[in-house]
Amino acid sequence: MSSFRNPIHCLIPPHVFDHMAQSKDPKTRRLAVDALTAGAEVRAMRSMLGVMPVMSAIPSPAGKKHRLVYDMQGKRYPLPGKLVRSEGSRASKNPAVNEAYNGSGTTYDFYLKVLGRNSLDDRGMALISSVHFQRNYNNAFWNGEQMAYGDGDGQIFRRFTGSVEVIGHELTHGVVTHTCNLEYENQPGALNEHFADVFGCLVEQWKNDQTAKEAGWLIGNEIMGPAVSAKSLRTMKAEKAYENDPILGTDPQPKHMTDFYKGSEDYGGVHINSGIPNHAFYLVATALGGRAWEKAGLIWYDTMLKLQRLSQFQEAAETTVQVAGTRYGNASLEQKAVRQAWKDVGIKV
Repeated sequence: MSSFRNPIHCLIPPHVFDHMAQSKDPKTRRLAVDALTAGAEVRAMRSMLGVMPVMSAIPSPAGKKHRLVYDMQGKRYPLPGKLVRSEGSRASKNPAVNEAYNGSGTTYDFYLKVLGRNSLDDRGMALISSVHFQRNYNNAFWNGEQMAYGDGDGQIFRRFTGSVEVIGHELTHGVVTHTCNLEYENQPGALNEHFADVFGCLVEQWKNDQTAKEAGWLIGNEIMGPAVSAKSLRTMKAEKAYENDPILGTDPQPKHMTDFYKGSEDYGGVHINSGIPNHAFYLVATALGGRAWEKAGLIWYDTMLKLQRLSQFQEAAETTVQVAGTRYGNASLEQKAVRQAWKDVGIKV
């Protein structure tokens, strides 16, 4: 079965681990290999289970917010692990458990209160999280059924549950699956990552009540450890998130179509080329001002509902312009901002 039909959506892209694997430090190399090996094992398991009923079918008993947090206790399998906290139960003494519980709740609340969506499938599906996946695991992923979070090694990356933006990003992959279901390859895959980045950022901004001007527009800044100079994993601004970092290298994300990555790595650059639509969204949000989820976010959400499995950047751009016109009027300030933003990243609409 195609890996694109049963992908594992990891926060940390393979090019980061490829660079770490070339390190002179044996510990850094080992961490990279461990992360890549764990990802390969989970993908293999996901492919094997692809024809079986999945956890995403588990509904909320009351059709509303329902969180289940499991503890993997440093193991890779079998997911989800031991149930340690469920909806309405008391807080745990384990910080990762509480972070996963609270972060998934914030994400649920954002989608319901801002976008009118009842969980990932819009039917109240349970939000399932597994913490302490593997020991020192430097990643977090959505496997099509649930979330799993590593604790990081404490030096390169910190605990992944420590960032509500990371949680919002990964859970949004579930929303994409239940809406446009963008194929995880090439431009559709980059759009998949793009929507996850956009709504991950918006979940955090909404939680903190930040305006577009106040927001940092950084993805993963809370998970960066003391051993790296990188301020974040990605950024939606025109700059690079990091350059010449001795462990991570240089952020490869382009912000214009002239720098579009055409290679085959990372399923055709899904974590790389997502930088182009990411920057377009940032330009729209900052041009309109105010709180980004109130206008730009609504346009992007409506667009996500209209796209299809093989949608390309051009279709996404055209759809955002159409949606802006429908919501705010043709030739409106909002529609002009959307059109200009895509033009600024090299896509004419």
